[in-house]
Amino acid sequence: MDYEYTPFRKEMDLHNKCCGGMVWCIRDICGIICAILTWLLILYAEFVVMFIILIPSPYSLYSIINMVIFQTCAFLAFASHLRTMFTDPGAVPKGNATKEMIKQMGFREGQVIFKCPKCCSIKPERAHHCSVCQRCIRKMDHHCPWVNNCVGENNQKFFVLFTFYIAAISLHSLFMAVNQFLTCIRNEWKDCSTYSPPATVVLLLFLIFEALLFAIFTAVMLGTQVQAIWNDETGIEQLKKEEARWVKKSRWKSIQAVFGRFSIGWFSPFAGPTPKTKYESYLYSV
Repeated sequence: MDYEYTPFRKEMDLHNKCCGGMVWCIRDICGIICAILTWLLILYAEFVVMFIILIPSPYSLYSIINMVIFQTCAFLAFASHLRTMFTDPGAVPKGNATKEMIKQMGFREGQVIFKCPKCCSIKPERAHHCSVCQRCIRKMDHHCPWVNNCVGENNQKFFVLFTFYIAAISLHSLFMAVNQFLTCIRNEWKDCSTYSPPATVVLLLFLIFEALLFAIFTAVMLGTQVQAIWNDETGIEQLKKEEARWVKKSRWKSIQAVFGRFSIGWFSPFAGPTPKTKYESYLYSV
C-alpha cells in the first residue's frame, strides 16, 4: 500500500551507535566477550593450520592449495562476522510513536498502528523488540551473542555467510588436523613439527575438538537460517508459531529478498542486501 508523506527533520538517533553515529555497535559486555572469543578461536585455528600443519609440510603443492583455500574462507568468515556485528539489523527509530510523527508520516485516520510499549516506536509488521539492543528490530530472527547483535532484515545475509564460512573452515581444518595427526603417527613424530611431540599433540587435539564442535554448531545454524528464509519466516515467528498476517513471498523471492539477485555477490560479505524502496528508506531511517 502506498502512503503520502511529508518530509520532516529530526535529530540523529545515536542509540547503539558509535564513531559519531556512523557505526552500529551494541554495548553488551557478554556479547563483546563472545565476539572477542570468536576472533581468538579463528586466530588459534590460523596458528595451528599454518605453523603446525602447512608450513612444516614437505609437500609444497599440498601446502599452497590448502593455504589458499583456508585463508580465503577464514578472511571471508572474519569479514562476515564484522559485517554482521557492525550493521544495523533493522532498528526502528525510538520514540517515533507520537501524534505529530504519525501525522507527518502520512498514516490515514483510523488506520491500525502497532506501538511498542518498551521503546515507544511505531512497530512495523514482523518487527520484534530485543531486550539486549533495547530496540524493535524489523524481521528479527534472534539475538546472537557470538556476533554481539541481532540478526534482522539488514544483516541476515552476513550472518548466513558467517555460519557458512565458519562451517567451511571448521571442516577443512578438521580434515587437515586428522591427516596431520595420522601422518605424525606413521612417521613416529620425526620431522612432524617444529614443536615437541607433546605440544604438537595438544595443539592438534584442541584444533580437532574446536573444529568438530563449531562445524556441527554452525552447520545447524546455517540449516535453520536457510530453512527460515526458504519458508519466509523468522526464528521468532517459527518459535512462537505466529500465524502469517503478511503475504508470504515465493521461495525464490524470499531468498532474493535476503541475498538479492543471483550473482557472485551472494557469497560476498561486501555486497549488501537488496536496497529498500524509497518509502521504506524514509520511514525507517534512523
